[in-house]
Amino acid sequence: MDIPLICNERILRHKAQQLREKWGFLSTTSEHFQLLLLPEYLALEQKDDPQQGLVFVDFASGAVAHRRKFGGGKGQAIAKAVGLKAGVQIDVIDATAGLGRDAFVLASLGCKVTLVERSPVAAALLEDGLQRAYLDYEIGEWMQQRMQLHFGSAYDYLQSHETDVVYLDPMFPHKKKSALVKKEMRVFQGVVGADLDADCLLEAALNAARYRVVVKRPDYAPFLNDRKPSMSIETKKNRFDVYVKQAIPQNKS
Repeated sequence: MDIPLICNERILRHKAQQLREKWGFLSTTSEHFQLLLLPEYLALEQKDDPQQGLVFVDFASGAVAHRRKFGGGKGQAIAKAVGLKAGVQIDVIDATAGLGRDAFVLASLGCKVTLVERSPVAAALLEDGLQRAYLDYEIGEWMQQRMQLHFGSAYDYLQSHETDVVYLDPMFPHKKKSALVKKEMRVFQGVVGADLDADCLLEAALNAARYRVVVKRPDYAPFLNDRKPSMSIETKKNRFDVYVKQAIPQNKS
């Protein structure tokens, strides 16, 4: 989706032009969405419904930081799903990175995560959030070591890369008027759309993963590609379908 990138700050105009050229945000007008380059961050706005609020990536503060500090550590469902164990470092490809929140949780627990995102809007927001997080005094050092972004097709990336665990969270059409769908996710989904090729990703993920593939799904969604997982870990809103290929070694580092 080609949407405009708006910048009203003179000091940021050169950076805005660089972003337009890098990500292809060459449109000058749009009825529905626009990107705003602000002094604080790059943000996505739904013009025809400003009540939805701005969407941006922030790894250093807010709800994401609260989850890092108080979310339950390795006792969280996502940690169990990827097979985290004490003293074991796991390399993860998050093939549908989105806004990067699950990837950040895994990285904060010690995983090395490659975020793969094909949407230029999502990738631009992610890169902006990562660059700011890399400079943060509290999390910057390990963020640089554990979270890296790759812009492009997840299917193509998985064809040529191997990792311990592949994590998939394909965009799924939510039930209409669902109270579980946060406003910002409705805005984000309006730009990115559903991952209609998600079924094809599962086989590619299984070929790329040494130990397991984890698929995050809404609780009402069918199994990806109708393939039954080895096990499922359920939460209040979602479940993690886990496809185990082999056990993760205790001495892996």
